[in-house]
Amino acid sequence: MLQAVVCGTLVFPGLFYVFRRLLGSVSSEWSEADVVSVSGRLMSAIHASLATAAGVTVVSSCRDVMTDSHWLVNGFVLFGAPYMAFDIYVMYLDHYHTQKVRGGSSAQSSHSLHTLRAFLSKELMLVLHHMVLLLIFLPITLFFRRGLGDFFIGCIFITECSTPFVSIGKILIQLGLDDTWLHRINGIVILLTFFICRILLFPFMYWMYGRQFGIPLHRVALHLPLHCNVGNLVILAPQIYWFILLLKKAKRLYAKWRKEQAGKD
Repeated sequence: MLQAVVCGTLVFPGLFYVFRRLLGSVSSEWSEADVVSVSGRLMSAIHASLATAAGVTVVSSCRDVMTDSHWLVNGFVLFGAPYMAFDIYVMYLDHYHTQKVRGGSSAQSSHSLHTLRAFLSKELMLVLHHMVLLLIFLPITLFFRRGLGDFFIGCIFITECSTPFVSIGKILIQLGLDDTWLHRINGIVILLTFFICRILLFPFMYWMYGRQFGIPLHRVALHLPLHCNVGNLVILAPQIYWFILLLKKAKRLYAKWRKEQAGKD
């Protein structure tokens, strides 16, 4: 257990440090805010790719959704815990350097409680998401499951499948490629992977449980303990909120593109 935590503690800060040094030396035109933002996105993309691969491995190896186990579940939870903590710090750095570049108030141009409050106000949902995973999901996975449900933890890992594409989209914007077909195609992939892997995945888990025990999908929730349904709802609710935001952004971008096309005609 300790080895996985130590490995994660070395890998993710190490990746961020390497990306920050490389990008800072390769692109002299980028500000520190650009470098920090892209470095953080690359680190997040690598973590998400590893989580998705771990999830697919676990899910595909579990024939019994309740009793089959896989060593990757506890191993990756411990390996990924340092990432969750460090990513909060990276998000704060991104906010801090962005405010400096934009010439915000003097209070936000230095490390202070005002800067921290402004960061938490802007990124509250993501910070809460990371904290819930660290303080609730991690202890439940490691200590309170009695070795049951590795299949479902693997499914939760797969929810990270859309994150690399979200990171790619942010990087494309950073490179000034937001008005290209590559960015538009990536946006479609984001919507599809987010909907399938962060929303449809939950009814899929209920369906798999019902299939194993001969329960119709619409009655599965009635056969599960209340805390299981509440836990799933707590995880699902922010995914729906973020998906709605993605749809609104996609609608704005599509309307802008249609307006530009009409102007050319």
